[in-house]
Amino acid sequence: MNSLNLTGWVGNSETRHQRLDPWPVAALSALFDLPAPAAEVGDPLPPMWHWLYFLPSARRSETGEDGHPRRGGFLPPVPQRRRMFAGGTTVFHRPLLVGEKARQRGTVKSVVRKVGRSGPFVLVTVEYRIWGERGPALTESQNLIYTDAAPSGPEDPPSSPGPPRRPWNQDVTTDPVLLFRFSALTNNSHRIHYDHSYTTGVEGYPGLVVHGPLTAMLLADLGRRNGVIGPARFSFRARSPFLCGDTLHLRGGPDEQAGEGRWTLGAYSEHGRLGVEAELSA
Repeated sequence: MNSLNLTGWVGNSETRHQRLDPWPVAALSALFDLPAPAAEVGDPLPPMWHWLYFLPSARRSETGEDGHPRRGGFLPPVPQRRRMFAGGTTVFHRPLLVGEKARQRGTVKSVVRKVGRSGPFVLVTVEYRIWGERGPALTESQNLIYTDAAPSGPEDPPSSPGPPRRPWNQDVTTDPVLLFRFSALTNNSHRIHYDHSYTTGVEGYPGLVVHGPLTAMLLADLGRRNGVIGPARFSFRARSPFLCGDTLHLRGGPDEQAGEGRWTLGAYSEHGRLGVEAELSA
């Protein structure tokens, strides 16, 4: 395929097989400071914890400067330097069970060139389907953004109102150990999460960047801790980055305008800046 014809990657796919081993669940439970594993063998996997499995395993010689697998294999060879996991939607068909054998198939659904406020970028949408031993379990759509634009620093609202008042509240302080352990659990070698000189000198961030999926998983787990069991859908959108050392003020609760069976969540800075927004629905 011609590397400039990025649409030639639409339809590209890859399949991975894995047993949903209980150790990653126990390890993430400890990282989230839970008193015990969130699930044991035979129990339903908590929502979005499938991100602990089907991880990339590119050879070291096949790894790019940014730490990601080199482009042009499964994902298209987008020339823009910076890659961001901008958001996505997961539809749950049935729970995956810890310990069962599962299969994941990823497919590139679209590659679109766009122009935003910061200049041109490429939006790549990837669909992942996972099957367990009892059939289809979930369908996930991920939106990846590639850009050369310099990252804008997190800007707090001028009035500094603080995080909103919601029924569900949890504050998580980030530090290098949290970022390292999450990177290790998800085999995420993107250097913006652990290499300070690369992050500031090459990609232009003020400091190490908190993983968007980490914040999204914390929001999904905020719902689980507050009684949302077996949701049918989870979606999230990254709006503004958090930096290592920030405290994530997680807030959420029922969406009063939508009625029963829908919950909205957000991760905020201490001054009320919304970094990641999410939604759960029954």
